[in-house]
Amino acid sequence: MEIKTVLFDLDGTLLPMDMDAFTNGYFALLCRKLAPRGYDPDQLVAAIWAGTAAMVRNDGSRSNEAAFWDEFAQIFGAEALADQPLFEAFYANEFQRAREFCGFDPWAARAVRAVKASGRRAVLATNPIFPAVGTESRLGWTGLAPSDFELVTTYENSRFCKPNVNYYQDILDQLDLRPEECLMVGNDMTEDTAAAELGIRVFLITSCLINKEGKDVNAWPHGSFEDLIRYVCG
Repeated sequence: MEIKTVLFDLDGTLLPMDMDAFTNGYFALLCRKLAPRGYDPDQLVAAIWAGTAAMVRNDGSRSNEAAFWDEFAQIFGAEALADQPLFEAFYANEFQRAREFCGFDPWAARAVRAVKASGRRAVLATNPIFPAVGTESRLGWTGLAPSDFELVTTYENSRFCKPNVNYYQDILDQLDLRPEECLMVGNDMTEDTAAAELGIRVFLITSCLINKEGKDVNAWPHGSFEDLIRYVCG
């Protein structure tokens, strides 16, 4: 069946990166931003990870944003919720320096545009653990913008995280998509191939491949963005 909609992952896919290097650099910038507010760097990083884990565990009863801040407030107290605007300001400003921890592949934006030029729909199916402003920042480093996609998943508009199949089901439901007509393009052989459980096809970009479970990459179509364009558009 013809592919009518392509779902693109962001980190490590459209935006090349070493996840450890990016995360360490990003946390250093965040700690520097919040130090004047009295946040201990080690405790702050631990709280970010705890909030992320709460989003991954989210059962769909609340937004990922609510799951994160509920956990954060349990660690630092309800008064920490008043610092949410500081986080928003960080992602709009200081976070831009995290671009230096990422690579750039001009073929990433070309692939998205080729998909759209062929009459297909494009979705940014990035794991929704960042606020919209942080996702828009990272997307901008690829040469793309939210307007290039019908839907951009963020922690504000999502109730699940990868690899929970309900994350993908939510996208299908929101856009009235048939799974067999969709293709998930990603780099994580656990998080992105989970889409296949719903009947969504998968293509893996291998330049920053993550394969923590040691799966066989040959089980999936894979390669570069040039290969993807040929696979989708012929």
